[in-house]
Amino acid sequence: MFSDYSLTELGSIFVMQGFAGLILFSVFLLMALGLAIIFGQMGVINMAHGEFMILGAYVTYFTSQFFLNYLPSLFGIYFFIAMILAFIASGALGMAVEWLMIRHLYKRPLDTLLATWGLSLILQQVYRSVFGPREVGVELPGWMMGSLNLTDAIEVQINGLFVMGLTIAITIAVALLMYRSSWGKQVRAVVQNRTMAGAVGINTERVDRLTFGLGCGIAGVAGSAFTMIGSTGPTAGQLYIVDTFLVVVFGGAQSLIGTIASAFTISQAQSTMEFFLSGSMAKVLTLLGVIIILMLRPQGLFVIKVRR
Repeated sequence: MFSDYSLTELGSIFVMQGFAGLILFSVFLLMALGLAIIFGQMGVINMAHGEFMILGAYVTYFTSQFFLNYLPSLFGIYFFIAMILAFIASGALGMAVEWLMIRHLYKRPLDTLLATWGLSLILQQVYRSVFGPREVGVELPGWMMGSLNLTDAIEVQINGLFVMGLTIAITIAVALLMYRSSWGKQVRAVVQNRTMAGAVGINTERVDRLTFGLGCGIAGVAGSAFTMIGSTGPTAGQLYIVDTFLVVVFGGAQSLIGTIASAFTISQAQSTMEFFLSGSMAKVLTLLGVIIILMLRPQGLFVIKVRR
């Protein structure tokens, strides 16, 4: 297989494959960050996480159409506005869902799984009825098109670099929010001891609602990024929900560092094996490897130690 290539060509191929793995890592991490907040911090199994992501993707699509038809001179900056709108729309829907349904199901994880699975089916049908069953794609600004030539044989996509930069920025923002802000301290206090947090004056219901909204809002931003690498349809979110849960559980449910390490490990393993095997076989082997590791270390790669 490799005898037909020179060492330089093989090196270029592996670099390109590694860059493809970094793009996949960015997508996995963007999706997993919101779920890590909801599942890791709140203990809620949100099976509708993919639908919040697709809502952000639809918001991005309609924002692009609005700028294309009514503000073509500003089309180059529409994506930044679309990300803000996607965060607001998905976050607002998440807060409404928390108030109407999730707040009644805390400490009952299996019930949240069933309830949010039903919600995902409802949202899929709503998207199908409102936006239509056909998949749609956004038109990217001119500055996102094309690629950069690192060498004569190595090219990297500009939109891939943008997704990677966006992922780094959001990850840093989430880390600062959760570990360097007073609100983040309140969230961690509620997670560790809800009764005591309420006793010292923390509004636990407000913290829960904002935390769930934040996780769903980040999923909406992930949906915006998703439009650059794939088409948007009513059921597109289900394509990534298993990978997203896999990243969160494998890394350690309450560990941001674990989520990052898990997303990187799974994406690079899957991308590398796709070079030698088919895409489906690479995914199966990656899943099998993660399952074996979780059998040996069920708490995940990283564990948050809490003083009792």
